[in-house]
Amino acid sequence: MAASELYTKRARVWIPDTEEVWKSAELSKDYKNGDASLQLILEDGTGLEHKLDPKTKNLPYLRNPDILVGENDLTALSYLHEPAVLHNLKVRFSDSKLIYTYCGIVLVAINPYETLPIYGTDIINAYSGQNMGDMDPHIFAVAEEAYKQMARDERNQSIIVSGESGAGKTVSAKYAMRYFATVSGSASEANVEHKVLASNPIMEAIGNAKTTRNDNSSRFGKYIEIGFDTRYRIIGANMRTYLLEKSRVVFQADEERNYHVFYQLCASSHLPEFKTLRLSSANDFVYTRQGRSPVIEGVDDTKELSNTRHAFTMLGINETYQMGLFQVLAAILHLGNVEIKDRDSDSSIIPPNNRHLTAFCELVGVSYQDMTQWLCHRKLKTATETYIKTLPRLQATNARDALSKHIYAKLFNWIVEHVNKALITNIKQHSFIGVLDIYGFETFEINSFEQFCINYANEKLQQQFNMHVFKLEQEEYMKEQIPWTLIDFYDNQPCINLIEAKMGILDLLDEECKMPKGSDDSWAQKLYNTHLKTCSLFEKPRMSNRAFIIQHFADKVEYQCDGFLEKNKDTVNEEQINVLKASKFPLLVELFQDGEKATSPTGQAPGTGGRTRLSVKPEKGRDKSSKEHKKTVGCQFRNSLQMLMETLNATTPHYVRCIKPNDFKLAFTFDPKRAVQQLRACGVLETIRISAAGFPSRWTYQEFFSRYRVLMVQKDVLPDKKLTCRNVLEKLVQDQDKYQFGKTKIFFRAGQVAYLEKLRADKLRVACIRIQKTIRCWLARKKYLRKRSAAITIQRFTRGYQARCLVKFMRRTQAATIIQKYRRMYVEKKRYRQKQAAALVMQTILRAYMARQKYQALVREHKAVIIQTRVRGWLARCWYKRCLVSIVYLQCCIRRMRARHELKKLKVEARSVEHFKKLNKGMENKIMQLQRRIDEQTKDNRSINEKLVGMETSFTAECEGLRTELNRLKGAEEEAKNKTNQVNSLLEELERLKKELSTTQQEKKTIEDWATTYRSEMEKMVSELKDQNGSLKKEKDDLNRSIQEQSQQMTEKMTRAIAQETQQLETDLNEERSRYQNLLTEHLRLEEKYDDLKEVMASSNISKPGHRRTDSTHSSNESEYTYNSEYAELEEGSRAAEDVTRGIDTSLTLKLQKRLTELEQEKQSLRNELENKEDQFQRARARDDAEFKKARGAELEYESLKRQELESENKKLKHDLAEMRQSLLGDKATGAGAPGSPAYKVLLEQLNASCEELDVRKEEVLILRSQLVSQKEAMHHKETMTEPSIYAEDVSKLKDADELKQACIGLKDTNRSAAPDFHKLNEDGELWLVNQGLKETIRLLEHQLQTQRRGYDSEVESLRGELQNVKEENNRQQQLLAQNLQLPPEARIEASLQHEITRLTNENLDLMEQLEKQDRTIRKLKKQLKVYSKRIGEMGAGQAEGQTSPGQMVDEPIHPVNIPRREKDFQGMLEYKKEDELKLVKNLILELKPRGVAVNLIPGLPAYILFMCLRHADYVNDDQKVRTLLTSTINSIKKILKKRGDDFETVSFWLANTCRFLHCLKQYSGDEAFMKHNTSRQNEHCLSNFDLAEYRQVISDLAIQIYQQLIKCMENILQPMIVSGMLEHETIQGVSGVKPTGLRKRTSSIADEGTYTLDSILRQLSAFHSTMCQHGTDPELIKQVVKQQFYIIGAVTLNNLLLRKDMCSWSKGMQIRYNVSQLEEWLRDKGLMVCGAKETLEPLIQAAQLLQVKKKTDEDAEAICSMCLALTTAQIVKVLNLYTPVNEFEERVSVAFIRTIQTRLRDRCESPQLLMDTKMIYPVTFPFSPSSLALETIQIPGSLNLAFLTRV
Repeated sequence: MAASELYTKRARVWIPDTEEVWKSAELSKDYKNGDASLQLILEDGTGLEHKLDPKTKNLPYLRNPDILVGENDLTALSYLHEPAVLHNLKVRFSDSKLIYTYCGIVLVAINPYETLPIYGTDIINAYSGQNMGDMDPHIFAVAEEAYKQMARDERNQSIIVSGESGAGKTVSAKYAMRYFATVSGSASEANVEHKVLASNPIMEAIGNAKTTRNDNSSRFGKYIEIGFDTRYRIIGANMRTYLLEKSRVVFQADEERNYHVFYQLCASSHLPEFKTLRLSSANDFVYTRQGRSPVIEGVDDTKELSNTRHAFTMLGINETYQMGLFQVLAAILHLGNVEIKDRDSDSSIIPPNNRHLTAFCELVGVSYQDMTQWLCHRKLKTATETYIKTLPRLQATNARDALSKHIYAKLFNWIVEHVNKALITNIKQHSFIGVLDIYGFETFEINSFEQFCINYANEKLQQQFNMHVFKLEQEEYMKEQIPWTLIDFYDNQPCINLIEAKMGILDLLDEECKMPKGSDDSWAQKLYNTHLKTCSLFEKPRMSNRAFIIQHFADKVEYQCDGFLEKNKDTVNEEQINVLKASKFPLLVELFQDGEKATSPTGQAPGTGGRTRLSVKPEKGRDKSSKEHKKTVGCQFRNSLQMLMETLNATTPHYVRCIKPNDFKLAFTFDPKRAVQQLRACGVLETIRISAAGFPSRWTYQEFFSRYRVLMVQKDVLPDKKLTCRNVLEKLVQDQDKYQFGKTKIFFRAGQVAYLEKLRADKLRVACIRIQKTIRCWLARKKYLRKRSAAITIQRFTRGYQARCLVKFMRRTQAATIIQKYRRMYVEKKRYRQKQAAALVMQTILRAYMARQKYQALVREHKAVIIQTRVRGWLARCWYKRCLVSIVYLQCCIRRMRARHELKKLKVEARSVEHFKKLNKGMENKIMQLQRRIDEQTKDNRSINEKLVGMETSFTAECEGLRTELNRLKGAEEEAKNKTNQVNSLLEELERLKKELSTTQQEKKTIEDWATTYRSEMEKMVSELKDQNGSLKKEKDDLNRSIQEQSQQMTEKMTRAIAQETQQLETDLNEERSRYQNLLTEHLRLEEKYDDLKEVMASSNISKPGHRRTDSTHSSNESEYTYNSEYAELEEGSRAAEDVTRGIDTSLTLKLQKRLTELEQEKQSLRNELENKEDQFQRARARDDAEFKKARGAELEYESLKRQELESENKKLKHDLAEMRQSLLGDKATGAGAPGSPAYKVLLEQLNASCEELDVRKEEVLILRSQLVSQKEAMHHKETMTEPSIYAEDVSKLKDADELKQACIGLKDTNRSAAPDFHKLNEDGELWLVNQGLKETIRLLEHQLQTQRRGYDSEVESLRGELQNVKEENNRQQQLLAQNLQLPPEARIEASLQHEITRLTNENLDLMEQLEKQDRTIRKLKKQLKVYSKRIGEMGAGQAEGQTSPGQMVDEPIHPVNIPRREKDFQGMLEYKKEDELKLVKNLILELKPRGVAVNLIPGLPAYILFMCLRHADYVNDDQKVRTLLTSTINSIKKILKKRGDDFETVSFWLANTCRFLHCLKQYSGDEAFMKHNTSRQNEHCLSNFDLAEYRQVISDLAIQIYQQLIKCMENILQPMIVSGMLEHETIQGVSGVKPTGLRKRTSSIADEGTYTLDSILRQLSAFHSTMCQHGTDPELIKQVVKQQFYIIGAVTLNNLLLRKDMCSWSKGMQIRYNVSQLEEWLRDKGLMVCGAKETLEPLIQAAQLLQVKKKTDEDAEAICSMCLALTTAQIVKVLNLYTPVNEFEERVSVAFIRTIQTRLRDRCESPQLLMDTKMIYPVTFPFSPSSLALETIQIPGSLNLAFLTRV
């Protein structure tokens, strides 16, 4: 197609950029042929004019459609070029956090610099067995592809991992090996896969170091061959190493380190075993401090050394050799610290007594003098003589460093050799997978010999890679039978010839090394002369004569010639080597002894000497000579590289290219410049170029038809899809060269898919526009019609309204006229009436005015007369008064004059004695009156003082003072009688008394004021007391309410606590069940392995004479009988098999026996622990009830205490009020405060009311207290109304706590019901008797409860002790196991044997003691049984005599009572002979066909037959028969399951029969718990002589094993269907779209013949369900099976969804939700909605909803967080990262939105695991399901061939 068709407006292109390498832009104008530039718009909106090259006129690269961005395979991109590849990698790495991407056959791995959870065992299991294109890119997918091709094609495989330092090569290789170790396992018990993984820490310690680019950089290349046997299990491994960087031992650049092992030793120098090495900090040694970075952040060197030592131990290198290795390494560090000084210009010297050289000599066991001599001297040999020459200081230092490098290289090769010895086995290797971890292309500022060798190796690998890619392309074209045209690709053979051909760079380098005076300069000149003009790939720098440039496939590299010759020679002083060979240290001698002739276990010889020491595999039959020992490093490397290429060419290669995203080790940070450099160097772009040169895009016809069906019209669609596609393509693409039709695929040139996508998008866009146009037209017309209808309606209503308005107006006009008429009439009439009324009013007013004037004149005249009268009378009275006053004045004057005369006369008389006496007599009378009055006041005061307690003292003192004063007055009175002449003194005394009286009155007034004040205070206090009383009431109410709330809260809290504890116990019980059932699974696996080994040994036909070993663990315990029977069968089989076992692998047999015994013990302990858990669960419930009652009692006591406090406070208040009352009464002396006064009464009434209120509160408190006491007594005592003696007897019969509790409740109820009749009982005196009886009953009950409590406590303590003993035993076993694992294999076997012997001895002794105890118990019971039998016989004989007459007495034998023989009363049994037992088992179990039995006979018939046979054996009391029948049954079921364990019908049939047999054993066991639903006839059929409870547990374990086998069988059947049916198949056709795919084709989502659909899954589930129903499986068990099935479906579907980017789309979410709804419909049809199966699909449902919801705003993020509760954070983020639009109308999830989700889910506490555990099996339970079938009605069909059974 023309460029003008693609470079149109809005087309997006890539343009070069200096910062981002490539920048995206969009055309703002169509391009036309001949235009010199393009008009572009960048992503930031700025415009740009892009100039085209005038010579080439090359247009910029086109950008792929958005739906192709982020593809798993780069070859799926329509436009294959560098910017598309770089952008796709950036989007996947930075946005989607995906580090793996396919590029055709190459896996591109970008180092995330962050630990990712994508390498767990669950991920390995998810990729195991999957096609490489069916899952997202992963290193595990490459490993699985290699493993699968090895098994399928019978061809060896190789995984080539390359990349520059820090790109993650070592980690990728490590994960590949981990995958092989996990998937394949090992062929023996030697755990070879663990050893292969254990070699990694060792090689990292001695071969890895920190560089500026990588903290754990591999400084050597390695190729590990992992060997497999015929069953493709790991049997061993072999390692080859290449180009060790020895120069790092003596020199490190800044920010770099030496090899890790040196720093590990220095960090562990404080350990006691390393004291002899004389090590210290790494900064103290020259070889470890040059980089000035001795510590790696986050790495503990001490811990790493511990891991290294553990790996050494696992690989069989014992402690002695380990310490020897560390000794040599420490000696190297000391040798580096040896200081060499100048003696003169041509010689050097080592100062005497150098402590580091001394330490070196002591560590390696050499002479100090010899080492000093040859470190500073050299021996020169000529043809005739030998010279010793001194060395200058610089040469001596170089010689010392060369020796250090040589020792380390020898040590490195020795470790590699011993690792290979540990990894090799004697089993023949069938095939292998090689993992090559080798350096990538390197270019630095200064490139030397090492970079030259590395780039030479990469040239060879790139050539092999190009040829392989070209070969695959050719095979694909030939397979599809399309025309094959040569593809031009870069061939780097000229560059390889420049390096390795004759007269090449390496050849000239070796030649120059042989020259006596060869130098780097002369070698450079030879290179210039030879290649500068003849080879275009060789160049000379302009400014240097000591360097050269080579044009490699990746880039031009300039090499500096300095040091090439020295590094290629790699010479070491021979005398120094001889000194080391003469060492007394054995390990050092072993390192240097015959190093040239030593070979590795695989025939590989470690290379000799040199800076780049390597392991070279020599040719067969080629002898080593001294001349070959002098091979240069370049020659050795070329030979080893040639051998590597031969190995790779003989295998199928798989490529992993590791990319370093940035140089700063930042997590998920992508640097485009660094990435594109590595992409060019690693060959990824070359792969793209080769693919782009041919037909990179490939579609199957079905996929093309489904994708581009929209570009076809109906007439183009033909029945033949291939012909349809051909016709459509011919119309769409005119150029026939742009595509080719193959047999199954259509091949497209680069860009054609993008063109088709453009056509498809245009067609869809046109369709969308047409749909929008039609919908908008329909909406507009609908709107128009709606408006028209509305307008007509409005017009109709408007016209009607207007007409109504006109009529209304006319009516109003007529009405207005009438109203106006009547209104005018009314106005005129009203005006007339107003005028008439006004006239009348005026007349009335005038007449009234005239009358009032006349009346007022009359009134004035009358009032004037009255005034005159009054004035005249007043004047007369005034004259009279003046006269009267004058008369009175005259009388007064006369009387005054007379009085004065009389006064004078009296004064004269007063002076006489008689008058004085007369006066005294009157005074005595007054004194007597005063005395009486004082006495009265004294009495009043005394009464007041008695009432006023507070004022009593003060008033008493006043009374005493008054008495004293009165006595004094009495004395004065008597004295006045005797001394009448003292009248003046008495008068003075009288005056004084008057004054005192006035003072007393003042005091009285003061007291009255005080009383008034006190009264007000008391009133205030009373009001305060009332307030306090009200607050107390309120507080009491609040307390009552709070107590009730606390009681309710305590009840709720106890209920919640009980519920939580119950839930926790149930969880623990389920965990214990799960653990127990997992142990049963492990036990079954070991049994199967043991049987396999037994069969192998039996078939080997190897027999050796020896002692026959018997099973020492045999016991008579029924629970172990079924396991010991395996040993019995082995003994009955053949002794030769045991001899073979002992001859082949005795340790293996002992380990298996030990493991079996441990599993038996652990199973028994778990069984006991399970029973203890159930008992604890029951006791916990009882304990919770008791605690609840105790808590209730505590609440009642608390309430009682609170009420007592309130009562005491009320008493105190009452006392205070009484005191106040007394004080108030005492203060009332006289007047208003006296008793009886109104104020006093009011105050007293208030006080009395307060007291009455307090009394009421007291009574309420007493009532509450009595109620609480009664409740408390009701909680602890049981009352009854019966007689004491009867209660004593009844209570003695109550043994159970539940019975006692029921009795207590009954007593309380009886007491409550009989309460109204107490008065009647009291009349006859019976109440006292009842009370006594109740007391005795209470004492008995309390005694019983205490006894039971003590028994329970002792039982709990004993159980705790047993549990502690079990835990201690478990810990001891774990410690012994850990100790054994740390020992070497030989010591481990010996320790295991010793421990096993000790354990068996102790166990035998314990069993012997138990057996003796049981024998004694049996003898004792037998004696008792005889005595009881005799007594019963005598009693029976006595009764017979009493019931019959003497004549009827007959002598009859007395039959034993314990074994009834009346067979006619027992039915439902089957009798068989002992010799027919094998026939019974064979016909009923081994040869029974489940299909016929399930269809024609009743379900569970074999179980009923076996139980009926067992009943007869129990009936005849045959212990041996019962045991053998049960054992044979169990073993036969195991045998048939092992033989036909893959047949679902067989497993389901025997699961149903095993469960039915278990239920029969329970139903007829005689236990009351199992006999509730039995009929009376069934109860008669119960077992009578044997308790088979232990066998029930064994059969329950067998049922668990069968259930797990059934789940595995169903899983194997469903597994292939799930992904295809739930994810890939389009249940709703046309919803999903097929995206373009690359070379790694995925499984098609279009349903072809043979593919599974959802209907296939539903049909299979229905088949499972119907089969189990036909076999009579319990409904509860069917529910558990269905729940497990749905869990498997949901887990597998979700795991694949999380690992498949192409499945995470909106349309796929709809498909999943529809499929889940179909599964739910199936559950609904089967009536299984309540089995919990739907809940297991909840994670899958939420994942599907997550694919469909909006994912833009914060509200969407909140909705997702609240919706996806069943998904983990890792799963949610993974789905969002994988979300991929199928059509361009969908949008991707932004990185910011994903970060928002992560922030919101940060606080979730959950497992970081990404995938669900598909191997998880829910713990199974077998609820008891009794059968209503009567045993006597069962008929045995003749088809079972059981005629030898006799019905009894």
